[in-house]
Amino acid sequence: MDLAEQNSDETMQWAAITGVIATVSVFAIAQGLSYPLLSFILQRQGVSPAMIGLSAAMTPVGFIVSSPLIPALARRFGAGRTALTCAALSAIMLALIGWTQNVYLWFPLRFLIGVVTNPLYVLSEIWVIALAPPARRGRVMGIYSTVISAGFAAGPLCLLAVGTEGWPPFLVGIAAFVFCGACLALVLGRLPKVEEAGHQVSVMRFMPMAWLLLSAVVVAAGFEQAVLALLPVYGAHYSIEETRMSALLSMMIAGNIAMQVPLGLLAERLTARLVRFICVSLTVLGCVLLPALIETPLIWPCVFVWGAVSYGIYTMSIIELGERFTGSALVAGNAAFSLMWGVGGIAVPPLAGGAMDILGANGLPITLGAICLALALTTVIRRRIV
Repeated sequence: MDLAEQNSDETMQWAAITGVIATVSVFAIAQGLSYPLLSFILQRQGVSPAMIGLSAAMTPVGFIVSSPLIPALARRFGAGRTALTCAALSAIMLALIGWTQNVYLWFPLRFLIGVVTNPLYVLSEIWVIALAPPARRGRVMGIYSTVISAGFAAGPLCLLAVGTEGWPPFLVGIAAFVFCGACLALVLGRLPKVEEAGHQVSVMRFMPMAWLLLSAVVVAAGFEQAVLALLPVYGAHYSIEETRMSALLSMMIAGNIAMQVPLGLLAERLTARLVRFICVSLTVLGCVLLPALIETPLIWPCVFVWGAVSYGIYTMSIIELGERFTGSALVAGNAAFSLMWGVGGIAVPPLAGGAMDILGANGLPITLGAICLALALTTVIRRRIV
């Protein structure tokens, strides 16, 4: 292969990466918009907070149920066709949600939107991992994580422009899913046929192969969901006003968005495993410092770093997944990551909330610090054994 052909191949590779990341960014905006939108609508209907929470939980339940099916769907229909179909079905499901406007009908519909959006997310992530040059995988996955986080954060901002009443916000979400499918269709011919490579590996068979990585995903997901749900409750214990707590959460999300690329570059210089251990250790430190700093100005840089390193646990896990696995094992691994993200998001917030009932407000940092410390210790012990 001459230099011109090599440069052409590299250009096409980066074009494909850009196309997939654009696809995921639009998908993230649609998802980020739908969560607060549906909560606002239910709140106006007089639905109880507990029922609103149960309704929102249907989407991660859909993630969990659909994750084991993704490798088989990719093999049977092809990854590209599966992702395009899921983009179309996501738009249809969101339209049905907008049409029904009924809390009880939303339970199965929100479950189904979790089922059909999950393969789109998982397969897009697989393509980015497979396309990323090994020497630059850290920065590529850092950009990917940044775009995902920024997309989710931008979703609620769309509601400021279109409001939360009537069809306009639903039409924005539907259009986003349609545009997501269009972006994907443009680069589909350049995407690797990951579902055809290697021997077939199921999600269940994959789990023993990378149980520590999957444990890290549970911790990252549980931490994020617990903090988003319970940090305002923690602040109320210290009589901190809601606006300040909302601003602290925004600062935490800003750290998440701003620092994934620097963490990815650091993983290229060191290793993803080492940077993940550093992220876990700093997350534990943040849990220790939270009670001491919550009423001081130092809490602002603390939560910025906290947000960066806590999500960095997931980013580093994804990078290591791409370093260790290819083909059908990579497909199964990403599906397992999605399943574990759902498990962590459902299991840890109630655990932390129960700890707060028993131990008071500090049950939150104690619980989150304990699970992160357990992950750090397990990492060290496993490294010594290996």
